[in-house]
This record gives sequence, structure tokens and C-alpha cells, in this order.
Amino acid sequence: MPERILVAMSGGVDSSLTAALLREQGFLVEGVTMKLTAGICCDIASAQAVCSHLQIPHHVVDMQEEFTRVVIRNFVDEYRCGRTPNPCIACNDLIKFERLLSYANEKGFARLATGHYARIEQDARSKYPALKKGVDPDKDQSYFLYRLTRNQMHHVLFPMGELRKTDVRRMAAERGLPAAERPESQDICFVPENDYRSFLAEQAPETVRGGEMVLADGTVVGRHEGVAFYTVGQRRGLGVAAENRLYVIRIDPEKNRVVLGKKEDLAVTAMSVGDCRFAAGDAVGPSFTAQVKVRYRSTPAAATVRRTSPTIVAVDFSSPVAGVTPGQAAVFYDDDTVIGGGIIENAPMQDAMAR
Repeated sequence: MPERILVAMSGGVDSSLTAALLREQGFLVEGVTMKLTAGICCDIASAQAVCSHLQIPHHVVDMQEEFTRVVIRNFVDEYRCGRTPNPCIACNDLIKFERLLSYANEKGFARLATGHYARIEQDARSKYPALKKGVDPDKDQSYFLYRLTRNQMHHVLFPMGELRKTDVRRMAAERGLPAAERPESQDICFVPENDYRSFLAEQAPETVRGGEMVLADGTVVGRHEGVAFYTVGQRRGLGVAAENRLYVIRIDPEKNRVVLGKKEDLAVTAMSVGDCRFAAGDAVGPSFTAQVKVRYRSTPAAATVRRTSPTIVAVDFSSPVAGVTPGQAAVFYDDDTVIGGGIIENAPMQDAMAR
């Protein structure tokens, strides 16, 4: 009897081709679309159209309550604290690969498939599954998936991980899939027009609280509307006239101030990372070298990682790194294999400059 596979479908080309390929391989495929927000996120009608084209069943699962509780509220709370969150990581961890995977198991599906550009392969040494980068370096999404556990990897499929985006478009068009030419969405799915400042002002009016903009030495150079509306590395929209171009180098929610400095002030040599997750668990040594990504599009940086507790690590970079932002994820790689990752807590050099 062929395996039953549930495919998470957004209505886009990646998940659509995922369903088509698995069906061609002889699996019993069914699609599912999560209703996460009031018509803003996944296109249910488009997903239904693809399933109709493929002649497979389609399900809709209402997860609005869970999504609001674990993704949207966390997003707002993090900005309120002067941090810059990545809601896609929380959504993948707590919604797709916890709640939706549980739904798939409850309904008798052998595995859950998604359109992510990543791979799961058995590690030659440990014999356990390992998360690896997708073959298309421009589309690799392993950064967003570092929280996958070994058990989850046993029950997940990523067919797009072996393909390049150009091939995906071509293959979808060859199959006449309705989503073949559908443009990609680059915005935060639940924030209208990607205007997160207006979203925050509506969801948490208390974030609109003015304060001082200061230089690293404490000199006041302007005013801000609320620390939640700024992020480390930002240079536009500061409203400060200066001889040299200024950037946000630190956000201090306790003193309600935004600290500005030069571009070179953004470079740090160390950082602390909390809430860490390692697929290999205790098998990860107390210290190891890795390539570290501090943002989705950042270039991996060589570093030594020291575990100071089961869920906290200290990272020492081989060379200064810019773009280290509290609230963002730091993901550790061994070549193309994900070792683990966590949430950036602070960068000591930034803290020193702001005192």
C-alpha cells in the first residue's frame, strides 16, 4: 500500500510542485492549507485550485487561535522589548512542524511534505537524519528550520531541496499547474503591506512612546517615536542630521533610547545566543567550530561556539561581523549541515559602546 503523504499547500508554486511530484512518485497525496489569519496569509482558493487540477483531496485547518498566540503575540512582544524577531522561525517550529505534523499523524498520514528549499539526509556517522542546505544557494531555507528535531525529520519530506527555483518554475509550467507563474511573497504574511510599524501601533499602542536618540557617548541627537520601530543596522528614517551617515547600533528599551553610531560600530567579535536547539542534543560537544549565519541573507562567518549551558552558547567570531541583532536567529553550520541554532541575546561590543 503506498504511503499517505499530507502536503502543506500555500497556493504557491513550491508547495504545488511538491504535491505534483509526490503524486507522480506513486504516493497517496492530499493537500492541506492552514487558515492562519483573516484572509491575509495562505491563499486557500489557489491551493484548492491546484488540488483540483491534480485530482487530490484538499483540507483546510483553522489554526488562527494558535497562530495568534504563538507567532503574532511573540512578534509584538519581541519588538516591544527592543528586539527584532523572525516570525517565520516560530511559525515553522510551533505551527507547521508541531501542530500541523501532529494533525498529519492523527489523520493517519505517514509523513508531512512542504515546499521548503532544504534537504534531510541520513548522516553517515551517526546514522540519524540531518538537516542540510537546499542545493539552490539563493533559495536555501535551512536557516528557518534549525529547530527541527530528529524525530520530526523522520516524518518530513522536502522535495524542493534538490531543485533550483528556475527548474521549479519550468517543471510547474510543464505540468500546467495553476501556480506556475504566481509571484513570490517576500513580506511578513500577517502584516498588511509589510508595514510593521502601523501593525505594532495598532496591536500594542503602548509601543508609541517617544524617547531620546543618542550617540554611543550619550550625546542626544534627536527623538524617536518608540524603540519598537527601530532595528539594529537601520540607517533610513532616523530623522537625524549628521555629518556622517548614522546607523542604529543598539536599542535600549530600559532607558527608552535608540543608540546611533557609524557603520563600523556595527561590527562585533562576539555574541551570546539563547534558547538553543541542537538536533543531535547532548551529542554536540561543549565547544565546536562552525559557520554562523546571523540573518537569513547574511554570509556565514567562521566562529568558535562554546556551550555555557544546555540552551545557551557564547560565540566568538574569527573576524568582526556586522548585522548581529538581538531577537534574530543565529544558525550554526558544518559545511552544508545544520548543527543547531538559537536566538541572539546580545553582542558584548554593542553593550560596551552604549554604556
